[in-house]
Amino acid sequence: GAGHRGLSRWACAAADRNLDIAGATIAVVKDGKLLFAKGYGFADAADRKPVSVETTMFRTGSVTKLFTWTSVMQLVEQGKLDLDADVNTYLDFKIPHTFNKPVTLRNLLTHRGGFQEALKNLGAQDTGKVDLGKYVRENIPDQIFAPGTTPSYSNYGASLAGYIVERVSGTPFDKYVEDNIFKPLGMTHSTLRAPVPKDMAADMSKGYALASGGAKDFEIVNGYPAGSMSASAIDMSQFMLAELNGGALGEQQILKPETLALMHNTVTAYDPRQNGIALGFYEETRNGLRIIGHGGDTVYFHSDLHLIPSEHLGFFVSYNSAGRGDTPARSPLWGKFIDRYYPYEVPKPADLKKGFEAKDVAGTYMSSRRADTSLLRLLTELSQPSVTANADGSISVDAFTDLAAKPRNWVPIGDGVFRDKFGQARLVFVMGEDGVMRLLAGSAGIQILERVPDRRNAGYVLPVVGAAIGILLFNLLGFPVAVFVRRHYSVDQGWSGVENLLRLGTMASIIALFVFIGGMMATLLTTVISSPWALTSGIDPMLHRFQQFGFASLGGLLIVAANTVVAWRSDVRGGLGQFKELLVLLSFAALIWFAWTMNMFDTSLKF
Repeated sequence: GAGHRGLSRWACAAADRNLDIAGATIAVVKDGKLLFAKGYGFADAADRKPVSVETTMFRTGSVTKLFTWTSVMQLVEQGKLDLDADVNTYLDFKIPHTFNKPVTLRNLLTHRGGFQEALKNLGAQDTGKVDLGKYVRENIPDQIFAPGTTPSYSNYGASLAGYIVERVSGTPFDKYVEDNIFKPLGMTHSTLRAPVPKDMAADMSKGYALASGGAKDFEIVNGYPAGSMSASAIDMSQFMLAELNGGALGEQQILKPETLALMHNTVTAYDPRQNGIALGFYEETRNGLRIIGHGGDTVYFHSDLHLIPSEHLGFFVSYNSAGRGDTPARSPLWGKFIDRYYPYEVPKPADLKKGFEAKDVAGTYMSSRRADTSLLRLLTELSQPSVTANADGSISVDAFTDLAAKPRNWVPIGDGVFRDKFGQARLVFVMGEDGVMRLLAGSAGIQILERVPDRRNAGYVLPVVGAAIGILLFNLLGFPVAVFVRRHYSVDQGWSGVENLLRLGTMASIIALFVFIGGMMATLLTTVISSPWALTSGIDPMLHRFQQFGFASLGGLLIVAANTVVAWRSDVRGGLGQFKELLVLLSFAALIWFAWTMNMFDTSLKF
């Protein structure tokens, strides 16, 4: 009725020319039936091929993980896997016990394996062919947290779980899902294979950054249990119906009711005041309802799956374009849907004990989903959210914005909790026993934010690095000018041959350092910007060449230090010249320190 037309209008509004999105597909189930399903826009914008809700397949991104976790739970149900056993029990290689604790399947399902963020070789665009076993064996991320302690979302962890299913079942993971989930549920337009099988290729939607910009290449993922599924909305409705009906769809049962209840209701939370994570399903609280589900993104496709078990309702949407919006279109659509059908008034806050004030929580933070010991640490340092204390006692967080891309205001309601001034979302602040302030947003089940120490605060580090670059660059560019002026006016500085050699060596060392840092950063950042799937071992040779300049610059540090010592012992150098050489030495050392802390000297080239 009118409600359905409203939903249709909202979905269609996102799949239009204003946001430059080519197409969308949506399915809603309620009380054991398909309530609403429709495709919008085009699966192929150039050929004007419309989206079919029955047959057009969209990439579901990390929604794929729900199928990986379901596969794990099927084998747990059969007694073939133990959620609390060391994963090494099931592997043909070893995951290190970095913190003298094993990683378990429960850790993987709750994103608490302790792994740092890793992107290397996750994509397989360069080969066009996936190799799951090689990927998980050769790209083990370092553990930066003790297993079971800190939520840190991990694509590697999900890929590893899929590989364990493959080994224990004796069946390739994509075939296992086909036989044990897709076929029983009648999901005839779904696949984990990449590229999709030839008999399905005609039903595969194109992917776009912008609909007006032309179709992009099919995204191929080595760690495909983490996010490679392609499926139609109708197929996804079959999965949701089974999830809401005790694991059964008609005569078919993919999980026992008690196993499904265990999966949905076993919640791991960092703090009971904020959302946690079930066994693989995100936990969400909105409009007084407990919601579980998963979001999913590739570079070009953006999807959401939400289940409200108490209402027997499931919601799936996917877009085949990133579009022009700062916020993926899937997010506001879900918000409008639930506000329309489950209206809610935010209750007045209870009398809570006084908690942190704005000034107590202000500062710069970093996500637990980060890299500490790899080249990707550079991206961590460049993407630190800031919490600002406002004059009225509220706070603003630049990472949490509204639909106009403006930071939202959060007001304190006591007990360390801040609530969206114009909504119901909450932020919870926790001071750990280690003295570190932590921010728990609605996604606290999979990542939290930690206030950074000064040595990692980009607000302090980047100005120092910028000043060091400026000083060295000024010195480098001023050198030929000074030589020209002295020769033009026949000025003899009275420097010894050693002093002249050290001066030339200093200039060469600065050049080597600039080539090293500039080359490493440019290679990594341009590759990330072009496509994260391009972060493969294929860029290792280029990075190793730049590292050779880096090791030369380590020797250059001795030359720069010697040049400074000689300058300060010289009888012909003035105080200004001596001070300049000291600044050059300090600047050179600062950039060496920066490169070292950003892991640029690590020849293993983890990222």
